[in-house]
Amino acid sequence: MTLTRQLVALALTAFTIAAAPYQDLNTPRTFPNISSKQEWQTRAQKIREQILISAGLFPMPEKTPLKSKIFGKIMRDGYSVEKVYFQSLPGFYMGGNLYRPVGQGNGPFPAILNPHGHAAEGRLADDKSFSAAARCINFARQGMIAFSYDMVGFNDTHFPYPEGFVAGPTNAYKTHRQFATNAECLLWNINLLGLQTWDSIRALDFLETLPDVDKTRLACTGESGGGTQTYMLGAVDDRLAAQAPIVMVSHIMQGGCSCENAPGLRLDYSNVEIAAVPAPRPQLLVAASGDWTKDTLTMEGPSIQSIYKLFDQANQFHYVRFDFPHNYNRTSREAVYQWLGDAFLHRADADIIKETAYTKEPDLDLRVFPGGKLPGDAVTQQQLIEWMMKRTKTQLAALEKNPVEHQKFLRTAWQHILQLNLPKGMVKSDFGLTQETVNYTRSRVNMQRTGKGDRLSAWLFYPTTNLQHTFVIVADQPGCLNTSDEPIGLAEKLLARGYPILLPDVFQSTDKHKEVELYYTTYNKTLMQERVQDLIAASAFVHIASEAAKNRIVICGGPSAILASPHVDAVLADCQQRNFTDEKTLLEPDLFVPGIQAIGGFAALADPKTVHLHNIKKSAKLDEDAVVKWVSQVK
Repeated sequence: MTLTRQLVALALTAFTIAAAPYQDLNTPRTFPNISSKQEWQTRAQKIREQILISAGLFPMPEKTPLKSKIFGKIMRDGYSVEKVYFQSLPGFYMGGNLYRPVGQGNGPFPAILNPHGHAAEGRLADDKSFSAAARCINFARQGMIAFSYDMVGFNDTHFPYPEGFVAGPTNAYKTHRQFATNAECLLWNINLLGLQTWDSIRALDFLETLPDVDKTRLACTGESGGGTQTYMLGAVDDRLAAQAPIVMVSHIMQGGCSCENAPGLRLDYSNVEIAAVPAPRPQLLVAASGDWTKDTLTMEGPSIQSIYKLFDQANQFHYVRFDFPHNYNRTSREAVYQWLGDAFLHRADADIIKETAYTKEPDLDLRVFPGGKLPGDAVTQQQLIEWMMKRTKTQLAALEKNPVEHQKFLRTAWQHILQLNLPKGMVKSDFGLTQETVNYTRSRVNMQRTGKGDRLSAWLFYPTTNLQHTFVIVADQPGCLNTSDEPIGLAEKLLARGYPILLPDVFQSTDKHKEVELYYTTYNKTLMQERVQDLIAASAFVHIASEAAKNRIVICGGPSAILASPHVDAVLADCQQRNFTDEKTLLEPDLFVPGIQAIGGFAALADPKTVHLHNIKKSAKLDEDAVVKWVSQVK
């Protein structure tokens, strides 16, 4: 058998890539079939990494001083309520209310975070469907500390208002969604989901500073958008001993606000998987028959419980559904009181916990900054965004001083930011037209990634004489084939020197959706991400198919070759006379990659030892003879 036929035979065991169907927040999701605890733990780690990277929290930033202040205590029957503010980031003030037990000793007590949903009044809402005050008062009376805090833009957690701005519930949601709306923020993974997740992490830090809090008994429960905050926090912070996300864990709706969406977050993972990450820590899902959690009894609940069973901890996960519209009403709250009471207070099973009558304090008595005027050192939105960008640059500079840690970070972040599926033998391929000439064999290769339904085609040219052990993938380089699909130009010269070459038909976008957009990038790859994945697929095909020959792999291509470089031995990249340090250039549709600046931009992957850049400034077309010479020098 010739080397060419060996290559074909080996490739039949092996990989393909092309675009998956367009997804959005309402695309139904299925839960993966997980067969072992180890398999789930590996996947859970990937999910955790994706959340942190999408939220701009990878690596985890240094925690700045909270500078918290607790004041304005009001004493009531069985509990007290106080005003709280602290700085989750320098100059960004976060407000809330702290409810504590009274008459039950000095603790330490369990402590419960209470993020709220998108009700116009936020944490101050108090009606039959939603009331943070109701549950916080009852938690405190039951012997638990409860902290209710704002979403960004609501009540006391906002940026300085412009002159003449009228604050209030009617525009709180609009103000909430105004953070990091410019496209440049997407390049840095600076987004509302990331800021709110960080706020929740700092809210846990705040609770841990309280001497009457038991740090081993921390929990979180919230409804709707607050449910999203609950399971996001649970997925990334192991300090939560228990969590109860309410009416939000769904396989048919992933979250309709910018605070629930971030680039890359849900291409491969759904809310159901994210909620399963904390397993086997105790968790309760509360669903409603009148919203997108209506299938919890048959879909979301059993799916997550299957993961708890892998840990032999099925009894640590519970799920219920009540016949109401979207809510966190008294019935739902009492289910949480009972569950948390059993988990944290070790009550007897016979003890039935009911909600006691309560009276919410007037809004002005709960507001931290009732007039909307923040302390003098409060930063504007633009100042905070600039500070966050500077923080990222400082983190990257510190990492670069430790090459081992920097490479570890870069490898992990690269896979998640480019949304890459790195194949490990999970590729199949078939060969169409195969012709043998005097100097080479030409084959049409069709590759497909197992279980993905996508496809990548390529021309494979294999020399019959003077075979070299460097395999060249040529992509985005016109003038390599004539109208009969025979090699000309660079391809012909490489073959003449004995180099096998692969010419993949890399992805060309036909999608009508705007790629430089938050919701699009939460659920779909951009054109550049698709192209890089195609190059990874092509290199995977070569890795697997030519393993016996131990070929070095070189990519000769456009900008996408730079971003694929960690997967091959060397890259020669045509920069197309574009400046990759200019953010406006990086927002061009064929270059756009969300989060690319968070790893240091294109430059972070352009290792001068393995990546050769040309056509950086205005120059003549590529010197084909120089390329062949460069390929011959790859070691």
